[in-house]
Amino acid sequence: MNNNSFFRKIDWLSIGFYCVFICLGWLNIYSSSSIKDFDLSDFSSPYGKQFYWILLCLPLIILCLSIKPKFIERFSSIFYVFSILSLAGLFFFGSCISGAKSWYAFSFIRFQPSELAKLTTALTLAKFLDSPLINLSYFKNQFSAFTIIGIPMVLILLQPDPGSALIFTAFLLALHREQLPPLYLITIFISVLLFITTISFGHAWTVSCILILAFLSYFLFYNNKQRSFKNLFPIISISLLCITFILTVNYVFEHVFEKHHRDRFNILLGKSNDFKGVGYNLEQSLVAIGSGGLFGKGFQEGTQTKGNFVPEQHTDFIFSTIGEEWGFIGTSLITILFSLFFLRLLFLAERQKKIFHRFFGYTITSILFAHFFINIGMVVGLLPTIGIPLPFFSYGGSSLWSFTTMLFLFLKMDASRSEVEQVSYL
Repeated sequence: MNNNSFFRKIDWLSIGFYCVFICLGWLNIYSSSSIKDFDLSDFSSPYGKQFYWILLCLPLIILCLSIKPKFIERFSSIFYVFSILSLAGLFFFGSCISGAKSWYAFSFIRFQPSELAKLTTALTLAKFLDSPLINLSYFKNQFSAFTIIGIPMVLILLQPDPGSALIFTAFLLALHREQLPPLYLITIFISVLLFITTISFGHAWTVSCILILAFLSYFLFYNNKQRSFKNLFPIISISLLCITFILTVNYVFEHVFEKHHRDRFNILLGKSNDFKGVGYNLEQSLVAIGSGGLFGKGFQEGTQTKGNFVPEQHTDFIFSTIGEEWGFIGTSLITILFSLFFLRLLFLAERQKKIFHRFFGYTITSILFAHFFINIGMVVGLLPTIGIPLPFFSYGGSSLWSFTTMLFLFLKMDASRSEVEQVSYL
């Protein structure tokens, strides 16, 4: 593929979205920083570091667009093994930051291997599914796919970093496109619903609801002639599984979850208030967003932002800066832009002829969407605070480079799709 042909075939609309997000993200990081004198060479300021990390994305983008997709596919397993080793090495050489060994620290540079693991897991899973012999309707193939996802997920949970581990469940959305039975997504949805209901109302109330639903299901969906133990058995089995899960919720919540995790759930569910402790970030974030009103207070005019009321506002709570300074109009615009961006990526993924490319496209869209959904839900108090960055907006080199690499590797695959079609035709 010559250069002119490549530049015509690359999706400039997606690159346009990327550039808009990067610029808006940096402006909000700049606005949320305590600024005395503007100095891009000042590595002590978040906006200074983020500016150079953005600049370093340029050679990274060039590298991603230069690498042939076949090379990435061929060595994806090696990249995956390297990321697993880097995750395991954290337990011996990692730095403990905010209670988790999730980082390698080299002077002023920090590297988070979980970001690399998302990329390599996506590539390895895509390579696994690209074989014509793989059919996800068979349990052995499902088990292999879940093992690829589960190994880095468990290592990240042990750090412990449940927020980053949670993102790996986004792979199920992409697997669903490749004919993974919907039973898994339904099971996760029901489990989350039962967990929240049990924590909120207690196991006795939740078990009672399950028994009532089981009773109604049997008598509403089966007439007198159909009612038999054969039809009753699946209802009894599902009910017993749900009740068993419900009875384990309190133990898991009290003995597996850390205290700060329990506190965040209790605050989210309205069971307790802690505006000066664990709930301080969320409370100040809601105040900042609410004070923005319809049109916002204006760029660098946010009093909550300038007063440093929201700790680490330039990272996971960057959306509160947008809400205060840009208001409802600004946050709605950002949400619309992200939605259009996701739809564009899905369109690009669906037009791929090769499963490796298509699945990778669906995977990065799922990962970016999970970050977007969880981060905003966390900032507005709909989800517990678990430390998930907003893609391209939040401060941080590891996440920025990871998202950039995933996006531009996929854009390279999309720009090269005609070569794949020619090979398939021949």
